Order: sequence, then C-alpha cells, then structure tokens
Amino acid sequence: MESSSSVSVSDESSEANGGGCCSSSTTPSMDAVNLSRTFSDVSSFSEEHGGSGSSVDHSGPFEPPSAAAVSRLIGRRSPAAAASALSLSRLSMKPRADVLDRRSTDDELELVKERFSKLLLGEDMSGGGKGVCTAVAISNAITNLYANAATVFGSCHKLEPLPAGKKTMWRREMDCLLSVCDYIVEFYPSSQTLPDGTKVEVMATRPRSDIYINLPALEKLDAMLIEILESFQKAEFWYADAGTRSFGSATSSSTMSSSSFRRSTHRNEDRWWLPVPRVPDGGISGKARKELQQKRDCATQIHKAAVAINTGVLGDMEVPDSFMAILPKSGKASVGDGVYRAMLGAEKFSPEYLLDCLDMSSEHEALAMADRVEAAMYVWRRKAGASHGRSRWGAVKELVADDEEQDKNVMLAGRAESLLLCLKHRFPGLSQTTLDTSKIQFNKDIGQAILESYSRVLESLAFNIVSWIDDVLFADKTVRKQ
Repeated sequence: MESSSSVSVSDESSEANGGGCCSSSTTPSMDAVNLSRTFSDVSSFSEEHGGSGSSVDHSGPFEPPSAAAVSRLIGRRSPAAAASALSLSRLSMKPRADVLDRRSTDDELELVKERFSKLLLGEDMSGGGKGVCTAVAISNAITNLYANAATVFGSCHKLEPLPAGKKTMWRREMDCLLSVCDYIVEFYPSSQTLPDGTKVEVMATRPRSDIYINLPALEKLDAMLIEILESFQKAEFWYADAGTRSFGSATSSSTMSSSSFRRSTHRNEDRWWLPVPRVPDGGISGKARKELQQKRDCATQIHKAAVAINTGVLGDMEVPDSFMAILPKSGKASVGDGVYRAMLGAEKFSPEYLLDCLDMSSEHEALAMADRVEAAMYVWRRKAGASHGRSRWGAVKELVADDEEQDKNVMLAGRAESLLLCLKHRFPGLSQTTLDTSKIQFNKDIGQAILESYSRVLESLAFNIVSWIDDVLFADKTVRKQ
C-alpha cells in the first residue's frame, strides 16, 4: 500500500508538515451527484497546478562561474560591481535554488490545504455546517476526479496513452485521497513483554481487514489499466473525431480509400459523439489483432475483479432505513405476476432462462427490473427474518441452511438474489440501483466509501477499454469482409 501523502516545508529555522484530502464537488446536497458508473455532473476538485512558466530548468545543482569568467567580468565592471560579482561567484546561486524548491513545496502544501479544507467543510463552502459527511465527500471526490471532463478520464474516449500531466494528476490526487486509509485501523489482542520479563496482554492496532485486503488489489488493477492504455503508443488504427476532443491529435490519411472509413451502424449508434475507429484497407495485421484480443481479455478480467470488490463492499454497507420504509408490502407486487410465478413454480430455477424470456433490449429496462427485483428480495428477507425471529439475514440463512426450500420467503429471496446477479452480469455497464445509490448517500464509513468509489471508477474504466477494443475489432472485421 502506498504511504500517506505528506508535504514538508523547511528552511534554516522552521519546518511545517501538512497532509489531507478533500472532495471535489461544491454541491451541498447529495441529490445533485450522479452516481452512475461512468459519468459525474459536477467537479471542482482537481485542477492542474504548475503553469507553463520559463523553459529554464532549475531542478539540477547550479554550477558557479569559472575564475576566468569572473576575471573578465571584473575587468568590464566598476570596482563596486566587480566586488559584487566576486561575492556572487563565491556564494554561487544556491539561495536562488532554495527559493525555487521552497516555492514548489509551498504550491504542493497549498494544494493539500485546499483538499483538507474542502473535506472538513463537507462540500459546503459557506461554512454553515450543511455539507455532506466525510464519507460522502471522499466518495464524490474520487468519482469526480475520474469522470469529470476537466480532470483525468472524463474526456478519454480512445485507446491511447494518457498525457503525462493527466497521469500525474491521477496519481497525485489519488495518493492524497487514499492516504486516509493509512489511519483506519482495528484493534486486536496481543502480548507485550516488559523490561522485567513480564508478559502482559495489550490491544494492538493493525490495518482494517477489508482495507488491508481490497485496497492493494485495487491499486494493482489501477496500474494494470493504465499500462493497457500506455501500450497503445504505436497502433495500426487511428480515430476520426466525431465531435469529441481527444487527448492526442487524430491521425488522418487522404490516401485511404472510402472503404477504410466505413463504420458499423449498430455499434455506438446511440453515442454519436464518440470518435470513430479507422483501420487500413486490408485491416490490421494478425499480430496486432491477437494483441488486441489479449488486452481485451485482460481488461475483462480486471472488470470482473473490480465488480466483485464493489459488490462485496456494497453488500457490507448498512441498508438505510429510508429504503426499507418505501418497500412494497409484497414481493409479488414488486416483480409482477409473471416473474413471481416463474420464480416460485420452477423446481430448478434458472435466472438466465428467465432473463431470456423477459427480452430486455435496453439498459433502462434492465435497471428498472433490477430495482424491482432488489426491492422484492428485501421484502422476502424481512418476512423471513420476522418469521424466524432474526433481524439479520445471515442468521436466517444459517438457521435454514439445511432445507431452504421449506421456507418460501427464504427461497424467493435467494432466487431474487441470483436473478439480480445474473442481470448485472448480462448488463455490465448498468448504473447504480436505487438501493446502491441510497447506501452510498447515507454511508458513514469512510473506508467503505473509498473502496466503493475506487472500485466503481476502475470498473467503469475497464468496461470502457473493453468497449473501445470491441469497436476497433469490429471495424477491422468489417473492412476484411469487404
């Protein structure tokens, strides 16, 4: 795990340390935040610091002028100017280098102060105490850092390396936000030996188990996704802009025939703003095609891993009382008669077959179905808990583990859960359900907020990379068929 981000400013007599992070959005209410897996509405979290400035490099050590140069300078100047020049030659320019280093460190310290202040304010810049809680503020910061067009990946729609500035911004600000996890610990019993040889039992601290397991995995997935994008430095395909500004300049060729500019009408036809992949007349080479497929398989596995972590973290979050209060009285009313009969009547329930029968053609329909199935699942869980005198679903599962079929509510809740998982796998780009959004909105656990938002943005990036590779492979297949 990467260490906590810290900045120090030092001179001959003083040293100050600062560290912290904060959210990106200035919206005072969670209602205005889009928690979809790909997009975010508002962000003022991240701006690039470090303008154009002079082209002179002051990073290295300064070399004082030679004795001959000083002699020539003394010969041309007045005695006072010569004495001044001689003094400068003895002192060199080290004070100037210290000023530049201190200025750079001061800029970083100001950046950390800004993040820390916004975090404490909870996105309420008025200071009136009406902001969101810390967990929601950090979740919004990670979401907006990823998705906003002004930051890192918001304007990324092509298979190409990230610019150095964007990549540095992503690393720097994620290190700042993830540094909070270095101080989230749990207590465990341990023993300590005193100087006289006596052993006593004490409570020691260690990183919280969910963070200790999931955060290094997410950082590894993050690095792998960046590496996949970096591998497209030299590619046999290019893009024609379709109203979207790219990180790099789109390559074009007037010598290519019209067949190389043909594009399928059924890929991304509802996203006309995306740039169009182009391939040569004969398509890309077999080696390049094989490498693309390998990168697609790698991104697919990364996507599955991010989804698994995100699902686990969301499952550990508490269900808000506001969600339970609006549940329907019966699960049948939520999913409808047809789905209810299919879930209840079959001896061997097949969620894949049921989804095939429903024939959902759009993600909007899939999301609506996911909301209904999830609501019905919690209705049946609540009824099962009431009938067995258990409030926790895990305790109910353990109680009826031997024969779940004997309890109708337990059986229906289990089948609804399998149907929901199958639905999410069939539509991997599905937005957050109503329950997921509610959990994120009312979550107070900072560690869970970081893990959930980090896994969600990596899930989105992996899904996008797979989609972009599919676009190129489809364009190549179309050209080769012609």
